[in-house]
Amino acid sequence: MNADAVKMLPGRYCNSLTEYSRFVTREVFIGDVPIGGNNPIRIQSMTTTDTMDTIGTVEQTIRMVNAGCEYVRITAPSIKEANNLAEIKKQLRQRGYNVPLVADIHFTPNAAEVAARIVEKVRVNPGNYADKKKFDQIDYTDLEYRAELERIYQKFAPLVNICKEYGTAMRIGTNHGSLSDRIMSRYGDTPQGMVESAMEFIRMCETLGYYNLVVSMKSSNPQVMVQAYRLLVQTMVAEGMNYPLHLGVTEAGDGEDGRIKSAVGIGTLLEDGLGDTVRVSLTEEPEAEAPVAIALVERYTRRSQESRVKSQGLETTSQNSNVTLDSVLQTSDLYSPYEYKKRETYEANAFIGGHMVPRIVIDLSAANLKDPAVLNAAGYLYSPILDKYNMAEQSVDFVYLGDSLPSFSLPGNLKQLYNYATWQKLGNKTLCHPVFTLGEYVADNADRTSALNLVRITNADLDSEAFGLIPLDKTLVFVLETHELHGMADQRQFFLKLEEMQLDVPVIVKRSYNFESQDLELQTQNLQLFASTDLGALLVDGFGDGIWIDAQQLPAGVITSTAFGILQATRSRISKTEYISCPSCGRTLFDLMITTQMIRSRTSHLKGLKIGIMGCIVNGPGEMADADYGYVGSGPDKITLYRGKEVVKKNVNTDNALDELIGIIKSDGNWIEPA
Repeated sequence: MNADAVKMLPGRYCNSLTEYSRFVTREVFIGDVPIGGNNPIRIQSMTTTDTMDTIGTVEQTIRMVNAGCEYVRITAPSIKEANNLAEIKKQLRQRGYNVPLVADIHFTPNAAEVAARIVEKVRVNPGNYADKKKFDQIDYTDLEYRAELERIYQKFAPLVNICKEYGTAMRIGTNHGSLSDRIMSRYGDTPQGMVESAMEFIRMCETLGYYNLVVSMKSSNPQVMVQAYRLLVQTMVAEGMNYPLHLGVTEAGDGEDGRIKSAVGIGTLLEDGLGDTVRVSLTEEPEAEAPVAIALVERYTRRSQESRVKSQGLETTSQNSNVTLDSVLQTSDLYSPYEYKKRETYEANAFIGGHMVPRIVIDLSAANLKDPAVLNAAGYLYSPILDKYNMAEQSVDFVYLGDSLPSFSLPGNLKQLYNYATWQKLGNKTLCHPVFTLGEYVADNADRTSALNLVRITNADLDSEAFGLIPLDKTLVFVLETHELHGMADQRQFFLKLEEMQLDVPVIVKRSYNFESQDLELQTQNLQLFASTDLGALLVDGFGDGIWIDAQQLPAGVITSTAFGILQATRSRISKTEYISCPSCGRTLFDLMITTQMIRSRTSHLKGLKIGIMGCIVNGPGEMADADYGYVGSGPDKITLYRGKEVVKKNVNTDNALDELIGIIKSDGNWIEPA
């Protein structure tokens, strides 16, 4: 076991499921900026310029550093670009910027060996460092498999030895979409395959006495990404390793979608105390990535400080009790962090729970309930001329009105929620449902409905006397709230306790947010990041039959869009077209931002389709992973179009490529005309 490896119970992937506790990893020096150990979580991004454009790359790197980047990655697709890293580094140093540089390597060991003598870190992809992916399914005997590993070792060992000699760090970066045919043949397109792909290279490094490693498990699917990182940590711990983790969701996209998808994946792992450096991959200018990553990371910097203050005031018996509970939860077969399994619940009122998609609640209790147009933000578009509502693609399922009564008729398929006392006074209770406190619900004179009864509850309530008095029937739905600093873990514990009690009550997860900043744009971004983390972390594990985001500072439309975005990113409920778009780099063969917007403008009505937009053959088709269709740069002004991982048309002129893509979608019967 490595001298600085940590001790964890078998089968565990993090320190605690019930309290925030950062998983301490080996300290690795990347230039003068160490990672892991007790160092801060670092921020990283990647240039999008041509690496041979020295001035452009230097200028962009400076903008990234000024935005908060602590490491800058630059692509080195050939020896020519690898050599030019020396000039880029020289000019940066002359201008007073000592930021560690990372060379990004795919397919080219000779470029990696050059770069390792120049920069502070090299990133290699074990799926294509010594292999070319042909999407062939080959059955390897054990002897053939070992022979392939020996071949890879012979190609990889020179780079490791150079890194040892020059003090260069290395990231072994597995990508879900570019697993080698050898790994695919034995493990399939799975988190286990991703982990084993990295572990093979890590073991080779250790055989050569090299430990200056960082590891990543990237995917465009946050659920796969989360499972792979957790399994990686569990596997490393079992083998006495604790290398630092670089977190990222690859090809997350742009705007709201990119931020939400990134936060679901990265934030879930940060909640578990995992992660030593973060890169948020957005199809935007690279300097736009760092502020998003910083906003995610700072939440846990504060949480670490606040947790220490809080723990000083706890009694020892309370701490010991929590440790015992956490150990039971992590070793329980009620929950596996390495695979998705939706919690089984009954179907209440044929509307929520069971096999239904997660429902969305939005709070309109403080809105102008004299104007039907107020429901536009909830996805119900009112036409004054026709005096009727039209449902948008993203229309919520419940509106919470609290103690307020609307002066207009609501749509016939929109359920209304009222506080219990107000609900009791309603003359017409059709589509109206009560929201009880726990005390109100268990009272002897409680006026319960035969449709849906929603009860506000917290994790602590499960241990209360009142909880034992709850009448259990299939009208009951819990609204799970939390007041804890580490709210996600508190709510996760609630679900695990329900499983232990064998209670199959549907649960709507509610989180409340109040932001210090008065800047609407910043509030919106923080909501996207924080809610995606808090709610997405539960949904990727199969917990939650509905979500309720309470953020009174923000417009209802922002909350609605964020809620649907979270369900889309967790693959819980599909309400729009999904774009798997790479963040661009020096290999990119067209303007990704403009192209993504162009494709989005003509296909965004194709609900449920996943379209990959990749700047070069390195990222596509592999990095598109589970996209239905792909638009991939294959040369200057040339695009190759994919159906899944199958090439349909090669080297199409960019002027015609989008029309050709739409033609393929139409020929497959997946096209609908926009409304």
